[in-house]
Amino acid sequence: MKVAVIGAGMIGGAIVEALLRRGFEVTATRRRVEKITHLKRMGAEVTSDNREAAGKSDVVIISVKPKDVRGVLEEIRDEISGKLVISVAAAVSLNLLRSIAPEARYVRAMPNLAVLVGESMTAYSTSPGITREDEEKAKIILEALGKAVKVEERYMDAITALSGCAPAYLSIILEALTYAGLEVGLPQGVALTLAAQSMVGTGKLVLEADRKPAEIREMVTTPGGVTIEGLKELESIPIRYAFMRAIRSATAKSKGISEELTET
Repeated sequence: MKVAVIGAGMIGGAIVEALLRRGFEVTATRRRVEKITHLKRMGAEVTSDNREAAGKSDVVIISVKPKDVRGVLEEIRDEISGKLVISVAAAVSLNLLRSIAPEARYVRAMPNLAVLVGESMTAYSTSPGITREDEEKAKIILEALGKAVKVEERYMDAITALSGCAPAYLSIILEALTYAGLEVGLPQGVALTLAAQSMVGTGKLVLEADRKPAEIREMVTTPGGVTIEGLKELESIPIRYAFMRAIRSATAKSKGISEELTET
């Protein structure tokens, strides 16, 4: 399967690397092609010509800023006719994609920054007219980035706000735990490693051991123990409400961007 990644920036470049590791033939594009010479060394073809890249590929991945999607699709419209196009541009709806270049078949996907280490959580939705073969191809590609799950498109703004933004939210927690470790005398490297691996392990308890968050908390918390003392301090701060507000605000922002793009 030949894949073109249009817009090999941070996320697009990481997608290229993940696909190369899985044996795909990949063509990567970027305006300043000198910035992606490392992808060429890894085995990708690199070019600044979007039309050339799309024309020689079976599947095209659009990984540009939302405001640039229209221009890119108009540029490569003839080359993607009858092909599968996967858009990872945030807030760009399937209807908008189809209105710009209706001859292509679309999958809308929302990965997150963990694609850099092959651990992305990617949600995706499919447009009407997508074939079973198209969807199988899309799933193979997206699972090369980490985990993938199909959802109804109406959830995509909320997913963007939750899993798309999650690395930023979790980084704040990670940084806070590291600083807390410093305060109680731990070396910075030790504190950061302890906090980061604890995040990884807790995630695996949920995903692999099928433990619920409340169950994990109860397993660690004993009467009169150390954990309950720490939890008591956390419960004095509306931390859950803060995250609820963050996700709600980010969801509204994603919807707002989508509406602006539709109006232009």
